[in-house]
Amino acid sequence: MSDKLKILERDPWLEPFEGDLKFRINEFERTKRRLLGNNLELSLIEFAEGYKYFGFHQEDESWVYREWAPNPAITNVYLVGDFNDWNGIQHELKSHKSGVWELRVLGKMPLGSRVKVQLIVNSASLWRVPTYANYVEQQPDLSFAQVLYQPIYKFKHTEPKITEAPLIYEAHIGISTEEYRINSYAEFTRDVLPRIKADGYNTIQLMAIQEHPLYSSFGYQVSNFYAASSRFGKPDDLMALIDQAHGLGLRVLLDVVHSHAVKNVGEGLNLFDGTTRQFFHDGVRGEHPTWNTKLFNYGKDEVIHFLLSNLKFWLDVYRFDGFRFDGVTSMLYRDHGLGTSFDAYVKYFSMNTDIEAVSYLMMATELVHNYRSDAICIAEDMSAMPGMALPISEGGIGFDYRLSMGVPDYWIKQLKTKTDDQLDLMRLWWELTTRRPGEKNIGYAESHDQALVGDKTLMFRLADAEMYWSMDIQSSSIAIDRAMALHKMIRLITFSLAGEGYLNFMGNEFGHPEWLDFPRPGNGDSYQHARRQWSLSTNPELRFQYLLAFDNSMIQLEHDYKFLEEVSRLEQKWIQNSDKILAYQKGNLLFAYNFHPRDSKSMIFEFSSVELILDSDDTKFGGFGPRNDFKFEGGKLEIKLASRTAMVFKLK
Repeated sequence: MSDKLKILERDPWLEPFEGDLKFRINEFERTKRRLLGNNLELSLIEFAEGYKYFGFHQEDESWVYREWAPNPAITNVYLVGDFNDWNGIQHELKSHKSGVWELRVLGKMPLGSRVKVQLIVNSASLWRVPTYANYVEQQPDLSFAQVLYQPIYKFKHTEPKITEAPLIYEAHIGISTEEYRINSYAEFTRDVLPRIKADGYNTIQLMAIQEHPLYSSFGYQVSNFYAASSRFGKPDDLMALIDQAHGLGLRVLLDVVHSHAVKNVGEGLNLFDGTTRQFFHDGVRGEHPTWNTKLFNYGKDEVIHFLLSNLKFWLDVYRFDGFRFDGVTSMLYRDHGLGTSFDAYVKYFSMNTDIEAVSYLMMATELVHNYRSDAICIAEDMSAMPGMALPISEGGIGFDYRLSMGVPDYWIKQLKTKTDDQLDLMRLWWELTTRRPGEKNIGYAESHDQALVGDKTLMFRLADAEMYWSMDIQSSSIAIDRAMALHKMIRLITFSLAGEGYLNFMGNEFGHPEWLDFPRPGNGDSYQHARRQWSLSTNPELRFQYLLAFDNSMIQLEHDYKFLEEVSRLEQKWIQNSDKILAYQKGNLLFAYNFHPRDSKSMIFEFSSVELILDSDDTKFGGFGPRNDFKFEGGKLEIKLASRTAMVFKLK
């Protein structure tokens, strides 16, 4: 690595923090040397193999179970389950060095048995689910236990080699049915995968896969990091889902939660060996003040080993194609970024920065990319930490993309607090185009966060109660006309400007109504809002079909013209805030918008040749066309746009 970090060339405003940037690289290298024992032949790939050692394994004529429980107050450890009538006297683990315990039994592993580990600490029994459990089920008493399971699924398809920008379909297995119940991996494979493929998306991001005791937590309070949630089926079913997706040419990303863990004792990692310090920080530093969860100690070698092994496990065993890392901002700062406005560079480099967490994230991205060079790592970081999506060799943290988290917040604020006349196009342009130099973003107008209870989807926010009465094609409604028009324009401008990739939460492509809410005591354990009403988009009597058709055509633009990553070929061509009109060229496409709520507007350009390829006002998109018009003569292009419409031209 040269003395001058490339990140400083990209962003000269970082010059005063050159020492901080070099310090984070040095800490990363120092931690890696500590973990690998200065063995230059050993890599993080070889280091991250905890799942091959700990947990349950069949080894020739015997099966073995290993656990890490370093509390010196532990006197005995037993494996108990229905295979031994929950009496572990014949299945006691032996203590090895560094808090490792091992049980070796001649014969075949009792597959299908429910098991727990019993730890005797100061004469008291602690009943725990094994830390490397790969399959966990809820018992009649509502507690969880590991079920001994060995996947037998044989993958048929190789991972797709996708070179175009990621077009991400964010999905949750449980709510992916229209019925009032929890959906399964198998049904998702059968019913939803073909829909995603037909809609043109090339990447699936699966939420809530890691086992979590509370369904309504949306999977964010993980208890068993190596277990695919049993609510949706068996591990083999998830493997089949990923394999079938690969067969369709789709990548599959895992929404991985390494930022915190559920507090539940007996189901997860909390107080596993009777202490909080085994995996987490002691005291206040180990507690998230708003999430009510436990926080990992990223400076502890065994914790790093557990988490890195977890990443490799999902890549290796399930063949995921990368990760969306949840809660990265919480990891980066000791105050978790709560209430902090990141309006000055000094706020990124201070004693508030958790350098151990930064080092862990750098090791995580290096491991993932070394194991799978084409794997994708996406950071959910609202703070915009400099270098988050730059290579480590340039002084970055190594992610491929960061989520453009400010964009959906911008749209919500605009729609909640301002009228259409108050839309500031200069501010909109800044929000959609401003990013860290050289860092790629995933743009999105809304995700699952904007649909959760207490919030609204974009379409529901635009149409509100009118959505219940006037979405049929026979009704006439000014409110619905506005909602349909703006829904298309918001998505098109966000899609084309807000990132080098794009994300959509399932159902929102056709304007899914209402909000997302899981069954819980507060709503009478109802599944009313914990499902996807797919039939709305296929009903020829409803307007949802038009929004889906527009989304399909919008996504197809990237397949046809590959313009999302054409950052260097983005040029603003026309902006007039008083008239609410905006035009820009990206790649060889021209995008023109009229956001004016009432009047038609015109723009004039000079090009050698043009071809109209998309009109948001087309009747197939629920518009009122042909109202928009354009003339091209002698190299002059004159566009006339009706109120709340957009057009896209190919520049030949």
